[in-house]
Amino acid sequence: MTTAQPLDVQPTPLALLLLGREADPRSERGVECPGDLPSPSDPDLVARARAAKEKLGDRVFVLGHHYQRDEVIQFADVTGDSFKLARDAAARPEAEYIVFCGVHFMAESADILTTDAQAVVLPDLAAGCSMADMATAEQVAECWDVLTEAVVADQVVPVSYMNSSADIKAFTGKHGGTICTSSNAKRALEWAFEQGEKILFLPDQHLGRNTAVRDMGMSLDDCVLYNPHKPNGGLTAEQLRNAKMILWRGHCSVHGRFSVESVEDVRARMPGVNVLVHPECKHEVVAAADYVGSTEYIIKALEAAPRGSKWAIGTELNLVRRLANRFASEDKEIVFLDKTVCFCSTMNRIDLPHLVWTLESLADGKLVNRIEVDPETEKYAKLALERMLALP
Repeated sequence: MTTAQPLDVQPTPLALLLLGREADPRSERGVECPGDLPSPSDPDLVARARAAKEKLGDRVFVLGHHYQRDEVIQFADVTGDSFKLARDAAARPEAEYIVFCGVHFMAESADILTTDAQAVVLPDLAAGCSMADMATAEQVAECWDVLTEAVVADQVVPVSYMNSSADIKAFTGKHGGTICTSSNAKRALEWAFEQGEKILFLPDQHLGRNTAVRDMGMSLDDCVLYNPHKPNGGLTAEQLRNAKMILWRGHCSVHGRFSVESVEDVRARMPGVNVLVHPECKHEVVAAADYVGSTEYIIKALEAAPRGSKWAIGTELNLVRRLANRFASEDKEIVFLDKTVCFCSTMNRIDLPHLVWTLESLADGKLVNRIEVDPETEKYAKLALERMLALP
């Protein structure tokens, strides 16, 4: 009987990263923050956060994304979606520290738009975005080579969603494209079609498809899906030549969970309910909904809703729960679209212990978890962002 020999298997960089044993500074997954965090059970956390923030005074400006926990939101100077918060940071040049309670790509955008004298800080470097991770600079460069070989690259204008890394924003800027948000995606696509015949939409396929088909009257046949894990994206040169929208195979792990069955179920349980979903949801879910819009749209729609109305919301649970509590006094019944609880797991890494650790470190003169975009990347990413700002 022979003795089995141990396999000589070397873990890949991605495997080590997922195991938490290596770090990739260009990845949205980030790394764990250093230092000792306060215990989540510390009863003095709120008082400690308040004291550190008061000690810092106007030197610190805390941004809170809508998807953050309530325990964090209570310390935010402003709340909003990712682009609104980045612009708010840029409008506060006197703030030495910008503490961004969101995820990595958001902090990168804030760093791009703020001055060199300001430091953007992310309380937990592991707060990333799975969608942004679905398009790497290397993959997108390879995609452009595929488009070049298919003799269509000179007809293509890249449009990248705000939920993308600084590298992807820079690629977009270099190739004459623009950034978009879920609020202005239609305007961005209209602008891009004035510049070229085709659009490469990165990295969220659903926002790209929903905007093209639902808002601009294109057909599903006008869209093709580029899969970076397949040779040539899984597409033929003829498919690329015939397409108007080349959609990247990426999606939001939260909004991608909602289904037509979720919509049908809530309608059966709550007669008269209004179904309101984010455009990052799948096309069939958007088609089955009553209303579709960005995070800011969702908030404004509920603000304007009549008393006693019923709403099922297809977006991140922290926001839905906060809105349900906010409008309970107006007898507005607001529920999560799906029966399954669905937080954004990476967004939820920013908790009160991380925020306290960050604020106390800054108050003690120790700069931690700074997010910095290199000058070359910043130059072209800022160009793409400025094109968006110039949209009519």
